[in-house]
Amino acid sequence: MVKLKYIFFDLDGTLLPMDQDNFVKAYFTELCNRFCPELNVENEVLIKAVWKSTNAMIKNDGSAPNYQVFWKTFSKLLGKKVLNYIKDFDNFYENEFNECKSATKYNPNAPEIIKVLKNKGYKLIAATNPLFPKIAITNRLGWAGINPRDFELITTYENSSTCKPNPKYFLEIAEKIKAEPEDCFMVGNDMDEDVLAAEKVGIDSYLITDCIINRSESDFSAYNHGSMREFLTYARMLPDVK
Repeated sequence: MVKLKYIFFDLDGTLLPMDQDNFVKAYFTELCNRFCPELNVENEVLIKAVWKSTNAMIKNDGSAPNYQVFWKTFSKLLGKKVLNYIKDFDNFYENEFNECKSATKYNPNAPEIIKVLKNKGYKLIAATNPLFPKIAITNRLGWAGINPRDFELITTYENSSTCKPNPKYFLEIAEKIKAEPEDCFMVGNDMDEDVLAAEKVGIDSYLITDCIINRSESDFSAYNHGSMREFLTYARMLPDVK
């Protein structure tokens, strides 16, 4: 890690502790309450359309921004009329979406980690899966007690054309910040999407275990891992960037 300059942070389950199932339930409750009456669709129809459009973004090969992939798929499923609601969806993420904060927790170690690393000279990237618009992601950073301006780049569905677990997602970030993979370090709670995907392009990592996701049941004993509290200790031991 001699050249380490950039540290990537996952958001959900890392900087912002949460049970993913509880968060998704809260999210769809708010989304359906806001849009099902206006779009005149049943809850199940809207939820299924969102999932299919999200999966289309996850499969995005980099040929178009994620938001274009989402709305192209979404409008095919719900009709072109839904394209008239793009600004309404942005408004939702700026307002009603904040009710979902109750499905998350606050970890005081998260903002302290950001402070420590910035003081050491590291450039920080909010490497959350870019499935949401910028306003939704910056709001969630706020829930975590973190200023979005602390990051050199925040990956969003507007500025990204790949998603985790595609290893190209990490290369897309590296290209944007003009860095080599060996300059970078990934911190996240998902063994497959954060650790193993980053490893495929030569990026080392630290697995956060507070809200760990390990779908493949991989043995992570040989990887850097620990709680956010333990990562704070790890961060304090990193050398200053020269």
